Amino acid sequence: MKPRITSLLGIRYPVVQAGMIWCSGWRLASAVSNAGGLGLIGAGSMYPEVLREHIRKCKMATEKPFGVNVPMLYPDIDQHMAIIAEEQVPIVFTSAGNPAAWTGRLKDQGITVVHVVSSVKFAVKAEKAGVDAVVAEGFEAGGHNGREETTTLVLVPMVRDAVGIPLIAAGGICDGRSMLAAMALGADGVQVGSRFVCSEESSAHPAFKEQVAQAGEGDTLLTLKEITPVRLLKNAFFNRVQSAYNQGVDVDGLKELLGRGRAKKGMFEGDLDEGELEIGQVSGRFSEVLPAGRILEQMISEYEAARGQLCALPSA
Repeated sequence: MKPRITSLLGIRYPVVQAGMIWCSGWRLASAVSNAGGLGLIGAGSMYPEVLREHIRKCKMATEKPFGVNVPMLYPDIDQHMAIIAEEQVPIVFTSAGNPAAWTGRLKDQGITVVHVVSSVKFAVKAEKAGVDAVVAEGFEAGGHNGREETTTLVLVPMVRDAVGIPLIAAGGICDGRSMLAAMALGADGVQVGSRFVCSEESSAHPAFKEQVAQAGEGDTLLTLKEITPVRLLKNAFFNRVQSAYNQGVDVDGLKELLGRGRAKKGMFEGDLDEGELEIGQVSGRFSEVLPAGRILEQMISEYEAARGQLCALPSA
């Protein structure tokens, strides 16, 4: 496989591990990079000096390229970007904000910049801002999501037709079959989040990993669109949110119910009742916690097998 994204990022396989808050620390990022993909440290849940520590530990654990995912709504973004430059991180994925704010400054320092989008409009905006590639993330994805609710199957070919830069597909991708489907739609590579939550190296709480591994079809739902859309596993907190909607609670009431630190409480501390359990629809498709390297190895093996099966199909 020699798609554009492997050349751009300096990796063997066109697979990126998503930089998920509370799940993507240096252990997971280095494991994925060592296995031939691109590992990302999720800066969104880290204080600046914690991010520096993770970057330095990742450097010690791998000689392969890795990157940092930075949500641009984070209050300490100036400090985060300064640390990324000081530590000479080669690749930055930006999300949740205007790509024009940081792309030029990062690229001036020789950093490859990829921006995460959920719509064609923002993909075009990111290309104009000068990013090196975009991640088109569909409605199926876990965590914070686009308001448009455009699925990956629809979004990826639309973005492919709208931009000329390399395109990474995300949302609903967990194995070789879904990877091949994304590539057929025009993607140069894929970003995988939920499947790597259930890896041994993920920093998610073991109880959360087990809850994700046990999830089935229909166990997640996008909610809280009035604040920031987020896909959650259904639990006691989720049920309280739905009850609030049924009672006609306004945005201020929803914010009060949400409070602070719920994602940390659920995903990192393992409170399966009162925490936010952010995960994608694709959690219903796998049931094991495995080493990250084995997950990537299986994806590539399944991809090649599925590609062979398609090549054997009769022509239309």
